[in-house]
This record gives sequence, C-alpha cells and structure tokens, in this order.
Amino acid sequence: MTDVKPVAADNTDNKAQDIKTVLGDPNDFNVVHRLNSPWTLWFDNPVKRTNVANWTANLKKVVTINTVEEFWGVYNTVAIAVDLPNGSNYHFFREGVQPMWEDPANEKGGKWGYQFQRSIGEKVNEHWLHTLLACIGESFESSSEVCGAVFSNRKSCFRIAIWTRNAADKEACLNIGRHLKSVLGVSQDLEYAPHMDSARIPSSLIYKV
Repeated sequence: MTDVKPVAADNTDNKAQDIKTVLGDPNDFNVVHRLNSPWTLWFDNPVKRTNVANWTANLKKVVTINTVEEFWGVYNTVAIAVDLPNGSNYHFFREGVQPMWEDPANEKGGKWGYQFQRSIGEKVNEHWLHTLLACIGESFESSSEVCGAVFSNRKSCFRIAIWTRNAADKEACLNIGRHLKSVLGVSQDLEYAPHMDSARIPSSLIYKV
C-alpha cells in the first residue's frame, strides 16, 4: 500500500522534483502511493429485484481504485454509507472479481457478517471506513483470501460483510474473522457462512469467532 511512484515531471523543468506526498501537500503532491492490488467499488439498489437477471442489471460499477490518493478522492465524493437508500448496497471488491456468488473467485467461498442496529446512526460510517482500510491495506493475516467487502442498508439494520475465496480453508477464514471483529471493535460473535445453498452447508464450514 505504501509503494511510492513519482508522477511524470514537468517537461519544462528537467530538474528532479522534491518529493511531495498528499500527506504533506494535499493540493500539489507529486507522488502517489500504489495499492498492492486495485479495488473496484460497485453499487446496487435492487428496489424491484425479483431474479438474478434483474439484480445483475441493477449492479453498477462505480470506479476502480489503484492508489491511496484515488481511494480518498472517491471516499470523500460518493455518498456516505449511512445515507444509502434502504435496500441498497456498496460492494468493494478486488479488480476482476464481481460481487456475486457465481463469480469463480467467490463460488467456493463465503462471508463473515455483522449487523449493527440502526440506532448506531452515523457511527456506522466509521466501521465501514475501517473495513475498507483493512482491505486496501491488506491487513488481514490471510489477505489474499479476501475477495471484497459489502455494506448493506436495511430497514432494520446496517450490515457489513467480508467475502472470502475458500470456505474449506478454516484457518484462513478464522484469521479473517478475528481481524474483522477487531476492525469493527465489537465483542459479539461473528458467524461465517458459505455461499452455497444453505440446505447443503456442512456444519463443519460454519465458523464463529
């Protein structure tokens, strides 16, 4: 996440530029910090969702993020999580992974999830931001197993989830679950559920932390 790559120097000045990061000069920085891998923000508001085809039609790709600077630019521009319409979702996934169970990166995986009461209000924005930072910062011990994160606004609650690649990799799943619990700062149990049909989920693949 902290790789520094200078942008092209001004053609009228062949002298090496002083390195200026966004932290020191947010308006005139000349280097960017590339993420370990690009991430894509998606949005859906499936008000009339009745089947997979309708849901897919409502899923919109917003932007792909390659640098720390792009992340903050997007985060400070899009609607904050608490202001999403009821029933809608943000999906923040690695580039090339679509936020659906059928994607090859997700089909053998599952998700950790946690529900916040709506009374938490704007505090939920902090929890969502911390989840996003954990993703782009690759702070999960088994970060390569993390496919993406989802924020859902529902009438009764807010939900935050982390999707993983392989539900059968118990150690990786537990590592990710423990870290998500720490990132969210909650004491209640988190439960992991594979994406497969709930009627066919082996009990050995349902984890708790």
